Parts: sequence; C-alpha cells; structure tokens
Amino acid sequence: MWFLTLLFGSLASFMGMGMVTLTAGIDELRPPHCQGNARCEDPQKWQLGYLFAGLGFMAIGSGGIRACNIAFGADQFDTNTEKGRSQLKSFFNWWYFSFTIALIIALTVVIYIQTNISWFIGFLIPTCCLALSIMIFLMGRNSYIRLKPQGCVFIDMAKVINAACRKRHIHDLPTASSLYDPETRESENELSVLRHTDRFKFLDKAAVIVDPNSELNTEGVAKDSWRLCNVEQVERLKCVVGILPVWVAGITCFITMEQMNTFGVLQVIQSNTKVGNFMIPPGWMGLASMIALAIWIFIYECVYVPNASKISKKEARLSLQIRIKIGIIMAILCLLVAALVETRRRDLALKQGTFLSPLGIAYFLPQFILSGLTEAFAAVSVMEFLNNQVPETMRSVAGAIFFLSLSIASYLNTLIVNLVEILSRLHGGKRWLGGHDLNENKLERFYLLIAGLGILNFIYFHFFASRYIQSYEESKRRKTVLEDRVDAGYVDLPEKKP
Repeated sequence: MWFLTLLFGSLASFMGMGMVTLTAGIDELRPPHCQGNARCEDPQKWQLGYLFAGLGFMAIGSGGIRACNIAFGADQFDTNTEKGRSQLKSFFNWWYFSFTIALIIALTVVIYIQTNISWFIGFLIPTCCLALSIMIFLMGRNSYIRLKPQGCVFIDMAKVINAACRKRHIHDLPTASSLYDPETRESENELSVLRHTDRFKFLDKAAVIVDPNSELNTEGVAKDSWRLCNVEQVERLKCVVGILPVWVAGITCFITMEQMNTFGVLQVIQSNTKVGNFMIPPGWMGLASMIALAIWIFIYECVYVPNASKISKKEARLSLQIRIKIGIIMAILCLLVAALVETRRRDLALKQGTFLSPLGIAYFLPQFILSGLTEAFAAVSVMEFLNNQVPETMRSVAGAIFFLSLSIASYLNTLIVNLVEILSRLHGGKRWLGGHDLNENKLERFYLLIAGLGILNFIYFHFFASRYIQSYEESKRRKTVLEDRVDAGYVDLPEKKP
C-alpha cells in the first residue's frame, strides 16, 4: 500500500512540477512581461487555474510522499536481526542528512540558475531529477519489502474511543487475561505484535466483555466491532496517545526554529552582507543551519558511534531523552544569541542613522548554526521516536504526525507574532514587531519571549514528557530477551517477505 502511495504521490508531484515548468517556458501560459513602470497586466483566469492545478498536484504528491517515504524506508530493515535493528537506528539520521543535502543544492544551484540564467531551466532541472528518481524507485519494485494493509487505523481508533465511552460506567477493570484478545494470525511477526500494557487503562474498557451472549458469536468473535474491540486495536490507540506529550514538546521546539527562517533573515537583510566584492544573498543564511545539521549527523554516525561502540564493546548511541534535551537547550541558546546580535545590530544602525546596519554578516552565523543543531538533535530524535513508538503498520501515521507538527508550529508562530504585534502597541510604546524597518522595533524582546517559551518547554519535557520516552525505552529493553533468543536461534520467527 505504501509502495503505491509513494508511486502515485511521485507521479502527482511530477505532473505538478511539469505544469509549473511549462508556465515558465511557454509564454501563453503566463501574463505578458511588464513594460517598464507601466501597470502590469493581470493573468487570465484560465492561466491562474492552470497554475493552481499544477500547485495542487504538487501538494497532493507531497502529502503522499512525506507521510510514507520514511515508513516505507524503515520497513526495509529486518528488525528480527541485530544488524537490522542497528541499521534502522541510523536510517533516520541518514534520511535527514540526504534531505538536507538536497535542500542545500536546491537553495544554491537551482536558485542561482532560476535568478541568473533561466526560470524555465531552473524548474526543468528538479522536474528531470524527479523523473529520474521515479525510474530508480520502480527499478527496485521487485526487491522491496511490502507489508500487507490491515484496514484503516483511524477507523480502529474511532471504534476504540466509541467502545470505551459506551463502557465508561465500568469501574473495576478485569485482568489482562480476561480482555477480548483473539489469537494473532500465525503469519504475523511475533516481535511486532502489540501486547497489553497498563498505561491509559480507561481505553481498556473498549476490550472488556460485558455480556458474552450479546457481544460474541458462537465462534467467540465480536459481533459488533464498534462495541467490542480487541487488545491490539486498543494498544494501537495507546501508542498514538503515548506519543502526544513528546509531540507537543517537539512542536514548541519547532516554533523556535521558525524564527531563523523569518526574522533571522530579516535581520540579515538590514545588515552589511558584503564579503569582499561579493554580496551574500540573505536567503543563503539558512544554508548555515543546513550545513551544521549535515556535519553533525556525519560526525555522529561516522565518528562518534563507531568509536564509542568500539570503546564500550557495544553499540553506543545518545538516548532520545538526551538528544531532545540538547535540542531544546540549543533552541534556547539560539534565541539568546539572536537577541544579543539584534540589539547590537539595531544600536549600530541607529547610531549611524541608516536603514542598513554596518554589522557584518558573520555575526549572524552562530544563531543560524545553533538553529541547525536544534534540528539535528530535536527534530531527528522526535521523528525517530514517533516512528519507533508505533507498530510497523502505523509508521505512515507517525510520518504524517511528524510533518503535521512542523505545520502546526508554523501556524502557532504566526499566531504568536500577531498577538505580540497587537499587544505591544496597546500602551503606545515602541512595538516589538511590525512595519518595514526592524530598527523601529524591539525584536530582541520577542526573541527573549520565545526563549522563555523554550525554557518552559524544557521544564515540561524534563518533568513530564520524558517519562513517555522512558516507558518506550523500557519496553524496548523488555524485548531484548526475545530478540537475543531470535539472534541465537532459540526462537524461529517468520522473516519479512517482499
């Protein structure tokens, strides 16, 4: 199912990219060029419709690709073996590494071609690259591991919630052995079967058999799945509920990262971007974040993990808890540094009485580097946690939740900016945000506000959300005995089959 979703998503993206490329190459698909300072001619409705259709195909394709490519890639590793489990842990870092390298190329080579050579060629290059990637993807279609779909996860969640609410009057829950738990299919991997846990016990009510005569048929199967759910359905919903606290901490951390993509670039725009005889485009500052992210992942996977594992005689990786905490601390430091630099930038601009500050572009590198390290530690760890917390059949849900968190962070950041802009003008003082000149604002105060939000997020994660990572890591340790027995050959489990 994920293979087809990726294929159709890629084809939709290719169709959208092709349509947008044609708008740059065919004059009839766009309005005529503006003549001097004269009023530019508006595009015709059918031209806008064509453009929006192309963008719509790209959005549909992106929705299919982003939700499934991480999950489908993770499925290719056999977690029944030590080698497969080790490779899966590295997969998320290398996925983010390759994603970042692609962005660096897009923001340098492709944008340079679009702005200095030709928009048509600039769009044609990624379109051809996408076509090539689709062909490579199809070449391996016979070697991929494809898990069979097992129904709609969201419908199962709705069933569990409905059944639990119907049985909310039950106060004394029976033991796990008496819950409705039909035998697992023999073909299913034993290591991926969800067993009953004691967390979120309210949801266990969905699997309580109140009246066997009315809820079960003669074969012992539930008559109405909306009234009686099995333990595995309940545990799937528990997995989703269990990731929410860490997910919220991730959203708050991503809000911090948003600042460098918006106000950080505006700071650079009103600064001295000249290095020698070359003017650095302010939009290129994001490359510092991406390069820092890529360098750290390379050092971590190729230097730290091999050498630390050699010294400790076992695989040595930083725990998810530690990495997320480091990411939150990096986010706080990023904003504190940005506030200091902004104060210095504005003071120099006001002292000189110019729109542009004489402060050099190099002063902004630390905050963008810290932003990249925030993503390297926090974002990668949150993505790894979401994908490993849920069973294999729900990894596409985990991928969708991760990218949803990025979108929510962007919307929340917009809401916070609007509220700060309104509230800072109430008493007639100097507003923190707004207008076209940062020299007239108090941007450093906004940075300190978001840094305060980051401190609250660290406290929330340390004392509350991190417990859910602890329970996740403890459950992994409980599997170790069975996994070691599999590796030793004492237990035979069916291998994943393509």
